[in-house]
Amino acid sequence: MRRLFAPLVAVLLASGLTAAAQAAEHVELMKQAWSFGGVFGTFDRAAAQRGFQVYKEVCSTCHALSLLSYRNLEGIGFSEDEVKAIAAEYKVQDGPNDQGEMFERPARPSDHFVKPFPNEKAARASNNGAYPPDLSLMAKAREGGANYIYSLINGYGDAPADVKLMQGMNYNKFFPGHQIAMPPPLQPNQLQYADGTQATLAQEAHDVATFLAWAAEPEMEARKETGVKTILFLLVLTVLLYAVKRKVWAAVH
Repeated sequence: MRRLFAPLVAVLLASGLTAAAQAAEHVELMKQAWSFGGVFGTFDRAAAQRGFQVYKEVCSTCHALSLLSYRNLEGIGFSEDEVKAIAAEYKVQDGPNDQGEMFERPARPSDHFVKPFPNEKAARASNNGAYPPDLSLMAKAREGGANYIYSLINGYGDAPADVKLMQGMNYNKFFPGHQIAMPPPLQPNQLQYADGTQATLAQEAHDVATFLAWAAEPEMEARKETGVKTILFLLVLTVLLYAVKRKVWAAVH
């Protein structure tokens, strides 16, 4: 009997120690007041467009956004002509042509975002063995969503004296384990916003987090609108059904 319980006790003890260690290293995320929060929240189009500029000029050199098509950008306020111009900046492989050969052409709005690397091995070779994750669903895949992205960008700094960084790693207090291969992706005034907004680090982080939150759930506003309409319909239906019930049973004592 002891032989049966010993492994179980060891597993429970190890699980408890792991949970305690994770709790001890947990750091509260930096909270932001997001325009899309709450039942009636909507995406700030200006912030999302600035966030797309951050992604395009900085993040897209390493990170893919493969679940989005260029035409989806109309959802954050870009016009059809602007989307066509954005897509045309990239080349995609198409074909075969009449000669049976593949060829390159400018991307169209219907094409998915062009990936920065042709495959995972090429991506790792360009990033010292690290594989930059696809950002399409990052805001939904990480606990904290947009707050996690905002915190991660702002979480770089010098490692504490008791922390020994592995070779090629950077300290980030919000990343699990606090060691991350990606160097700080953004710097203050790293880019010039098209709308003239001051590109502080906090602003850049807020904007790209807004854009990635939209990218992960572009149908959010329509879903919320449908939900509100459904609730209103059910409330009206409930009142009508109650009125009918009162009328039908009015003569019954």
